[in-house]
Amino acid sequence: MRKQLCSSSRYVMVVYVVCLCVSEGSIGVNWGTMTTHLLEPDKVVNMLKQNGIRKLKLFEADERIMSALIGTEIEVMLAIPNNMLEQMSQDTGFVASWVDSNVTSWLYTGGINIKYVAVGNEPFLQTYNGSYLEITLPALRNVQNALNEANINSKVKVTVPFNADIYYSPDDNQVPSAGDFRPDVRDPTIEIIEFLHLNDAPFTVNIYPFLSLYGDKNFPLEFAFFDDGKKKPVKDNDLVYTNVFDANFDTLVWALNRAGYPEMNIIVGEVGWPTDGDENANVEYAKRFNQGLIEHALSGKGTPARRRSGIEIYLFSLIDENAKSILPGNFERHWGLFEYDGKPKYELDLLGGLKPEEDKGLVPVEGVKYMVRRWCVFNPDLSPAESDVELSHNINFACTLSDCTALGYGCSCNHLTVEGNASYAFNMYYQFHNQQDWDCDFSGLAIITHKDPSHQHCHFPIFISNGPIHPLFLHLLFYALTLHFTISL
Repeated sequence: MRKQLCSSSRYVMVVYVVCLCVSEGSIGVNWGTMTTHLLEPDKVVNMLKQNGIRKLKLFEADERIMSALIGTEIEVMLAIPNNMLEQMSQDTGFVASWVDSNVTSWLYTGGINIKYVAVGNEPFLQTYNGSYLEITLPALRNVQNALNEANINSKVKVTVPFNADIYYSPDDNQVPSAGDFRPDVRDPTIEIIEFLHLNDAPFTVNIYPFLSLYGDKNFPLEFAFFDDGKKKPVKDNDLVYTNVFDANFDTLVWALNRAGYPEMNIIVGEVGWPTDGDENANVEYAKRFNQGLIEHALSGKGTPARRRSGIEIYLFSLIDENAKSILPGNFERHWGLFEYDGKPKYELDLLGGLKPEEDKGLVPVEGVKYMVRRWCVFNPDLSPAESDVELSHNINFACTLSDCTALGYGCSCNHLTVEGNASYAFNMYYQFHNQQDWDCDFSGLAIITHKDPSHQHCHFPIFISNGPIHPLFLHLLFYALTLHFTISL
């Protein structure tokens, strides 16, 4: 393990060469499927092609999506979920079978352009309390060996998407050049870096400037964005930083330098900005951040510590996911560039302004079929005495088994009345459960209407019809029902 910064002129020359390397940036997207009503994969893939999106990161090997990608030439990073890492670390036969089924079998001419296999997702995240520290590298080795044995290791590279919390700058010197890996994960992280380097594979990191703002109310808002604004630059010796993304990225660059890998290729596996679920999560900020990020990544200017180097990024995310956990925050379900039904939330030039003549704006998913135009809302004819007793209980029930994140503080539907909150909650439950008549009752408090109750920026959605329900949501639904009735008893 390399613990010390080399102070020789050789080290300086290495950094100088790295800074002068020229490479093109590229834009990909993350496609997550934690939603109750999944858009038809064929239609989503067609939308990707129409928007010129050529790189895609998947969180699991969903056969419906894989089949839709056949013949598209879209470059794919395919992930292995964390819950498979233990078996991957112990059972080489299982790993070989997984690689054969999910990688090798799709690599035929005219098949799928699988470029990377991501082993786990943020396995060293602090909130996991070290659960994956000892098994990530063995799993990584076994996957690499399986790729070697299948003779596809020259085409498909392994990587591990890490969260940015694995590196830091000490409190007494909070500048990128002081960057190092977190002491409690430094050794296993550098072992993985050594393995990736040995196999000519990239280091992948997930960077979220939004979380810097979300976690620290004193964080300067303007420093989160790339455009000019009233911001105070941060100086690090001769380097100047005007946005937190560059500062975060270069903290990793210096941590890699300190570990002895200054030339390590870095991929940003997840980066984006949510549009709802927090006071700073809105369409205006999301468009401002993502457009600035795209232009920055494609400009070829790089970051202060890696100048004239394009940045490879995967935007998070493609489509909103209404069944994701909200433990990190209500915004978790609102990262999409597109709404749940594949409609763009805002205009975005994925070409970064480099080819204005080709910019046509985002193309929506075409041919989406919706359920009947009807909503479940609070019955306005009820007297206060009739509604007060059961209202709070029924709102809580509806929100437990649907998605009411837009009702939170600072969110798009936070301005509604109590009755409006009830209508929103009742309708979300009603839509989640495919508009069944018996799901719009709520102790007699709700009625079905054909008049759209949407209000200002608060949208009351109608869900897509015949959307395949993610099996994990069914599990969560059963758990929530059990918990609700246990508490009620």
